[in-house]
Amino acid sequence: MIMEQPIYPKLILDALSTVRYPGTGKNIVESGMVEDDIRIDGRKVSFSLIFDRPTDPFIKSIVKSAEAAILTHVAPDVEIKDNITVKTRQAPKPKPETPLKGVRNIIAVSSGKGGVGKSTVASNLAVALVREGYTVGLLDADIFGPSVPKMFGVEDEQLYIHDVDGVQKIIPVERYGVKMLSIGFMVDRNSGVVWRGGMASRALTQLITEGDWGELDYLLIDMPPGTSDIHLTIVQTIALTGAVVVSTPQQVALADARRGIAMFRDKHVNVPILGIIENMAWFTPEKHPDERYYIFGKEGAMELARELDVRVLGQIPVVLDICQAGDSGTPIAATDSITAQAFAHTARNLVDAVQERNDTLPPTTVVKMQK
Repeated sequence: MIMEQPIYPKLILDALSTVRYPGTGKNIVESGMVEDDIRIDGRKVSFSLIFDRPTDPFIKSIVKSAEAAILTHVAPDVEIKDNITVKTRQAPKPKPETPLKGVRNIIAVSSGKGGVGKSTVASNLAVALVREGYTVGLLDADIFGPSVPKMFGVEDEQLYIHDVDGVQKIIPVERYGVKMLSIGFMVDRNSGVVWRGGMASRALTQLITEGDWGELDYLLIDMPPGTSDIHLTIVQTIALTGAVVVSTPQQVALADARRGIAMFRDKHVNVPILGIIENMAWFTPEKHPDERYYIFGKEGAMELARELDVRVLGQIPVVLDICQAGDSGTPIAATDSITAQAFAHTARNLVDAVQERNDTLPPTTVVKMQK
């Protein structure tokens, strides 16, 4: 009869010493990342790994490598999966109190990649919410590609500052009932914005915290595409109600949308996903409004939503009028077209999603919207 090899702490440490931290090249034992709390209960092993900060990009890969090392160098039947606790020397910051006291709900409108019409959706969604009777603001946080001023026809507007209770505040530009701020108002529109990440983050923080937004039911934030330090700046500056992810039905866009959703769901970001908006869902010829041509694929975003247990807030078709309206500075949602109805339907679904989210909060934190 073959006796099972007993498991003891030194075996665990020897196994973990084969795991190297990519940031330094040292193994995690000599780096002091293995806490002195190894627990052994029969074949079950548990312990803690300590990282310098909660946003360390190697957390997941190190945990998986540690699990593999235990199974390889100790025994293949050790119960280790999900038994490694992650701790950080730098405690995660609590969710920030929003500096925007009068803003009831702050929604990030995001996309995993550029070119899916995120800014178009954010702009028209803002107008649609106004037409539903809500007070709305729109922050163009796409620092390197601000397009909101163009879509609202206010590229030449100047920003002004006034005194609010002894504090200098930036007055948002208002059009179609939407209050808006954008870095596009502060830079030459014919020149590129050449800033390092820190400068961009500081400029964005200024727009958020120094804008005189007043009382708003909704503040929509047109996020930069992808995942970047700009996203972290926003999460760390204000408490988001939730995020909306915009995607086309195309598989390439859906792959990036999946990563965008994963970013918001990361435990160190922890922003609720309110839903997906499928943009460019189908093409409808202007003279044949009842015809649909699925040129980017059919219902890909809807399939992704079902897979990730996320609701679909709306489907927006490809219509020539959307492009023409954006270029002319008149959002299509401000008209009485069929496309405007699609944005109105999406806006109502967003309101429902926000209300459901608020209904799950403790009574003291529920926000009330005016209509």
